[in-house]
Amino acid sequence: MAHYAVRESPPLRGEIPIGTSKNAVLPIMCGALLTGEDVRIENPPDLTDVATLCSLLGACGCRVRRESGALILRAQSLNNPQDEEDVRKMRASVLVLGPLLTRLHEARIPLPGGCAIGQRPIDQHLKGMSALGAKVAFDHGGVTLTGRLRGAVIYLDMPSVGATENLIMAATLAEGTTRIENAAKEPEIVDLAAFLSSMGAKISGAGTSTVTIEGVERLHGTSWQPIADRVEAGTMACACAITGGELLLRGARADHLRSLLFKLSEAGVHIQDTPSGLMVFGRARQPFEIRTMVYPGFPTDLQAPMMAVACKTPGTSVFLETIFENRFMHAAELARLGAHIRVENRVAVVEGAARLTGAPVTATDLRAGAALILAGLCAEGETLVCDDVGHIDRGYSRIEEKLSAVGGDVRRVAAS
Repeated sequence: MAHYAVRESPPLRGEIPIGTSKNAVLPIMCGALLTGEDVRIENPPDLTDVATLCSLLGACGCRVRRESGALILRAQSLNNPQDEEDVRKMRASVLVLGPLLTRLHEARIPLPGGCAIGQRPIDQHLKGMSALGAKVAFDHGGVTLTGRLRGAVIYLDMPSVGATENLIMAATLAEGTTRIENAAKEPEIVDLAAFLSSMGAKISGAGTSTVTIEGVERLHGTSWQPIADRVEAGTMACACAITGGELLLRGARADHLRSLLFKLSEAGVHIQDTPSGLMVFGRARQPFEIRTMVYPGFPTDLQAPMMAVACKTPGTSVFLETIFENRFMHAAELARLGAHIRVENRVAVVEGAARLTGAPVTATDLRAGAALILAGLCAEGETLVCDDVGHIDRGYSRIEEKLSAVGGDVRRVAAS
């Protein structure tokens, strides 16, 4: 896997095109299993997670091909995957469960994998499927669900994004009406519902805490352009906040990033919403407090990039992580660069350092890897971000090229 050599960089200036959202594309790809007709997904991001899911969908009997920058999926004949390796590689693999169950009336997957950032059980997925009429059985590290699905009222104990997406997909072909209460509200869920509606699904309330799905007999093919990646956009905004300069984040949507933009503004960074995307000016100069929350609160995926910003911002910044219990692993790696960070349980206190110096560091998870690259942009000497597992390529397509194009000194180097 690749490593990244990063050196102290001048203020970033120019334009960064924001790619299609990974967190929108993955559930939409799984949603393609709900029809036997062609589904065309425009401009999928060039990420290892997308490639892994393509392999998994192929194992489910879905034909996958690329054409003129689009992904064409045709799930005419479905089956449960026999090879468990791809399922265990990524968390999003659990999203095949709802489509397989509602079409085949039986679904079996091993328990999924992903970044080691804390406990992420699938109990809310299974509780919802059970409410829809599925029988749930565990065996040999996996779970099997069987039964014909019927509409029901489902209350999620927490607004899980994955469970909301999985249950929406399962309910599209269930008999009767399903209502999901305490649903997650993320923009990616709104995009999934709009995609499914373009296939003939009847869904209302996506983006609110109550989503209603009226089951239909069948869905048809469609062509869809997913939304831009708000986490990539937020990461690049943080890069500007660290180095200063002026960036146009082409395609980024302010309405998907309100919580981050408010915090950057508090820190002294200037933001302008334009028809082409977000303009970001200047560097962070005032400390800030971050409390991660479910959407529309501050996203946990941007906590690590903002901690990199805090390392160079004068004063004391405070982070409270409420979503995942192990998501401060990057703090120790930032400390290797000279950052002053104290961590106690779910709270991290960052004393803005006047000087960071390059050192070898390790990407402990996807967003941590990006944060270390950002920190390297303002550290004296060379920072070598080691990513033996390939975390960064799971969520950022050619991050080194995008940063280099606007003045960042970032190179992908071969692992020794």
